Amino acid sequence: MPDVVPPSTSVGAIEVDDPDDPRLADYRALTDVELRVRYEDDAGVFIAEGPLVIRELLSSTYDVRSVLVTPGQHDSLADALEGSTAPVYVATQRVIDAIAGFHLHRGALACGARRPLLDVAGLIETAHVICVLERINDHENLGAIFRNARALGVDAVLMCPECCDPFYRRAVRVSMGHLLHVPIARTRHLPSALEQLAAAGFTTVALTPDPAAEPVQVLDGLRGQRVALLLGAEGPGLRPATQEAAHHRVRIPMQSGVDSLNVATAAAIAFHRSLSVDTGQ
Repeated sequence: MPDVVPPSTSVGAIEVDDPDDPRLADYRALTDVELRVRYEDDAGVFIAEGPLVIRELLSSTYDVRSVLVTPGQHDSLADALEGSTAPVYVATQRVIDAIAGFHLHRGALACGARRPLLDVAGLIETAHVICVLERINDHENLGAIFRNARALGVDAVLMCPECCDPFYRRAVRVSMGHLLHVPIARTRHLPSALEQLAAAGFTTVALTPDPAAEPVQVLDGLRGQRVALLLGAEGPGLRPATQEAAHHRVRIPMQSGVDSLNVATAAAIAFHRSLSVDTGQ
């Protein structure tokens, strides 16, 4: 016997009880690597997982294709869903788990439409502080960097071609949906992008654990200027050529015996040093 969605929670929503319902194709087999939307496919979709992330999606400028929730989550998201024109599907936990291919303990998914990312010229027009990422290929680190960027007032994030997909489900989830509010650009040639930034008046700052680099306090003196903060993947860090192209090489002083920080943690420290954050409090 199929599970039944309680009638009291189905107002304004579409009840579904079949995991094979074609209307739910966007959510099917989310753990299958082969079904991930390619990074280069700007016409694809992305998944927002969890009620907090869905709220960020609904409040963003991204188009929402649909929402899939349990009855309880439908009730808790009622205020955020009000006014949305996207179809809202309500299913039991068992049905949602069968669709996704794993136990979705948050009981809430939404599907957004990707759109073309900006280019470097698009960022230069309006951004004041930019985070530049080279070879960041861990989705959790990438998501955390975007969460930090939104929290600390970074205007935009520019990624090299070797960075992982910012719209992969895990990256969106770890960012708590905040990446949906941060302008994102990508460049196919990072050295050229750094030249464009420098020509536009940006001071480029490469973060490195090298003891010979300037201490991070140098960023205090750059507040108010146009700044591009360069971060590399954990382990290899920024390429030597990328560091050499920067105006400053900066390190975060730390206790002996520790060679580096998690890249998202290092990013947060650099963001805070570079910006005068207005919390409104």
